[in-house]
Amino acid sequence: MSELRAIIFDFDGVIADTEPLHFAALRQVLAGIDIALTETEYYTDYLGFDDRGCFMAALRQHHRDVSPAVLTTLMRHKALAYLIAVKQQLAIFPGVRELVRDAADRYPLAIASGALRNEIELILEEAGLRKAFRHITSAEDVTRGKPAPDPFLHAMAGLNEQPEHLSLTPDDCLVIEDSLPGIRGARAAGMKVLAVANTHTVQDLGEADAITHSLADTRLSDLQAGLWGTAQGRA
Repeated sequence: MSELRAIIFDFDGVIADTEPLHFAALRQVLAGIDIALTETEYYTDYLGFDDRGCFMAALRQHHRDVSPAVLTTLMRHKALAYLIAVKQQLAIFPGVRELVRDAADRYPLAIASGALRNEIELILEEAGLRKAFRHITSAEDVTRGKPAPDPFLHAMAGLNEQPEHLSLTPDDCLVIEDSLPGIRGARAAGMKVLAVANTHTVQDLGEADAITHSLADTRLSDLQAGLWGTAQGRA
């Protein structure tokens, strides 16, 4: 019988309240090439994609060149704008520090994110959470981002490469996500998904196995019992 043995966190919108910063940086760069992006469009059509996916969608929608050189330039400009914003404003969602530290005492933790590695590392260090995560899968690590399952399978493989030889399977993994592409990618990987209603409404997250309004209200023992039907193995 499978049980909860590892937890894989999304980053933006789950750990760090960075989606407004991503939106502002993306809008700024697109405005520089005369493409307007509204907040509604971002949260409806772009949330959950990595930077490459966002720019490809915007360029194609406006019948623009999507060559690798163009994408690389836009992604570099956006990364710079985002890092400037992060250094001015760091916001971690309520309950995240407590849940991550509690979970790290019981399970191996990983991150599977469409964000860039230096962005993730910077915020985790500033928040005092970097040491809680044994592995980070970032945008640089996979060719296909969410909703493909690749980021989650890569994260699980990273945990399995740890010295403990965990031998995790998708059935053992809980993914914590906030977006539909993330939920769909985790389910495609064969993993169970807890959705956090930080950036979408509960009604929009119905494809997840469980939904919470906040990680401050989340108990690991309840997830173990509710999603795996067994009592938590480690108290």
